[in-house]
Amino acid sequence: MDNEINVNNDRHYTAQDIQVLTGLEPVRKRPGMYIGSTGPKGLHHLVYEVVDNSIDEALAGICDTIRVTIFDDNSVKISDNGSGIPVEIHPQTGKSTVETVLTILHAGGKFNNGAYKVSGGLHGVGVSVVNALSEWLVAKVKRNGKEYVQRFERGIAQTELEIAGDSHDTGTTIHFKPDAEIFETIIFSFETLENRFREMAFLNKRIKIVLEDKRADKIKEFYYEGGIKSFVEYINKNKTPIQKDIMYFEGEKDGTTVELALQYTDGYSESIFTFANNINTPEGGTHLSGLRTALTRVMNDYGRKYGFLKEKDENLSGDDVREGLTGILSVKLMEPQFEGQTKSKLGNSEIRGIVESLTYDYINMYLEENPREGKIILEKAIASQRARDAARKARDLTRRKSVLENTTLPGKLADCQDSDLETTEIYIVEGNSAGGSAKQGRDKKFQAILPLRGKILNVEKARLDRILSSEEIKIMITAFGTGIGEDFNIEKLRYGKIILMTDADVDGAHIRTLLLTFFYRYMRELIDNEHIYIAQPPLYKVTKSRQEHYVYNDDELDKLLEEIGRTNYTLQRYKGLGEMNPEQLWSTTMDPSTRTLLKVTLEDAVAADEVFTTLMGDKVAPRRQFIEENAKFVKNLDI
Repeated sequence: MDNEINVNNDRHYTAQDIQVLTGLEPVRKRPGMYIGSTGPKGLHHLVYEVVDNSIDEALAGICDTIRVTIFDDNSVKISDNGSGIPVEIHPQTGKSTVETVLTILHAGGKFNNGAYKVSGGLHGVGVSVVNALSEWLVAKVKRNGKEYVQRFERGIAQTELEIAGDSHDTGTTIHFKPDAEIFETIIFSFETLENRFREMAFLNKRIKIVLEDKRADKIKEFYYEGGIKSFVEYINKNKTPIQKDIMYFEGEKDGTTVELALQYTDGYSESIFTFANNINTPEGGTHLSGLRTALTRVMNDYGRKYGFLKEKDENLSGDDVREGLTGILSVKLMEPQFEGQTKSKLGNSEIRGIVESLTYDYINMYLEENPREGKIILEKAIASQRARDAARKARDLTRRKSVLENTTLPGKLADCQDSDLETTEIYIVEGNSAGGSAKQGRDKKFQAILPLRGKILNVEKARLDRILSSEEIKIMITAFGTGIGEDFNIEKLRYGKIILMTDADVDGAHIRTLLLTFFYRYMRELIDNEHIYIAQPPLYKVTKSRQEHYVYNDDELDKLLEEIGRTNYTLQRYKGLGEMNPEQLWSTTMDPSTRTLLKVTLEDAVAADEVFTTLMGDKVAPRRQFIEENAKFVKNLDI
């Protein structure tokens, strides 16, 4: 089953393959339409778009090494050893093909089916948008025994395409500096790029990606013979697999390649990540639907065939057969249709049937050939089914009770008067002391307060039935109104913002991590739809000449003391929210006109999965290593 999609190599990639659709003018006026935002996410997207072009050549079998270098001035250079952008005069524009591709929107080989059969990127938008949003860009092409060079500034050619010398190699180098007039910041994050390129190397086996940071003298190289099998190994490195081997196949049907790697662990969370033409699809789509349908059907068929499920037993649900499963699904297809501008969901209807058919046949064969693993997997799924039945009973009980009706609850919800999601917010607060101050200091019209007693259950180590036996978690579920598990419905959410307001000490950080783990594993849509926030209470109060100043970190404290003078002042360090009176808590942390809130977002689901597994899982060694590696970033440690 090792069929692969190859480029049509019947003819060379030439100027004739470049089709021009429209001009470049709108990009600088509305950059967000093309790269999503002008913040850090959009900034890094520039690099991805250039690298995607190199990956497309790798998929065509004409490039195997990509080098990305960040320089001290935050310019970035991307080089590959592909065929090089064509240099001939383009018949439609009268300019060199290099200049055409870099200055005209929608000019790219991806629009002509004869050049690339499979591609990612922004479908020909990418490199021209990068040029338009750069202070300067220099393109170098090695092709036809020569090296060609051309310089641009803010998308406008400053030179002609010139021959710089001879070269026996081929390839393209794009060196650009993002325009500070466009972007909120032009400082690239090595870690963000590192995560992305590791992912790319996993998805494209035997392609080498080298990332070098001249600012910090760092270099990382990514190359994986095993491809997505290595990806699953990486995700599961801090988990405990219950299968000896990773299930893997690569198959082709109707011009679409499906590559799948799966491995069950002894955990309770599902970690399946999907990709289409190397583009991450965090919202899934038709390829994920096909995988899930095949898994559920094959596990039930196998379970009944070999007596794991009796005639009177219910079928296993999708949640049951995916409990503890880590998987990577990568499809490569001719004309992907993505739903939404951010390409977060695959919409091609035919892909569902293709993935379902190939997956069912492979997993059925695997279970037949590996009866020991089949027994372990089915027994785990049946244990999940029993727990799910218990969880359903617990949910029914939770549904019948409201927080206000249950007088035995340790924390009481102080609800707000409004019901408009645009304005309402609920603060999750630790302890009665802080809860009391928050209730007195809040604006009752739109702010609700829910105090919790102590630390909630670590959901990383528990099934849903046990989670729903936790009083503190039941209180939250009822207060939010969404339900959980099979009953989760974001349309029933009662508050637009769910704000975690914990103390600025070690215990507070631990409670916050427990809460975030719960949201990530069981109410992920609340994060995806930007409903989860973290309050930022002040760390210090500085009083001088009867004037009070609140600061939120040590850097702000140093800056303030420089301004007011370092004599005749008093300093109070807040260890807990309960140390503030209601007026102070309102003015510093809860007043929308003065407070700072951190929105919880999910840029990289794979990295998030790794962090939660490391911090909240069973293995001690990875947690110790994580703490040691990140200790240098801790500024306010409560000892």
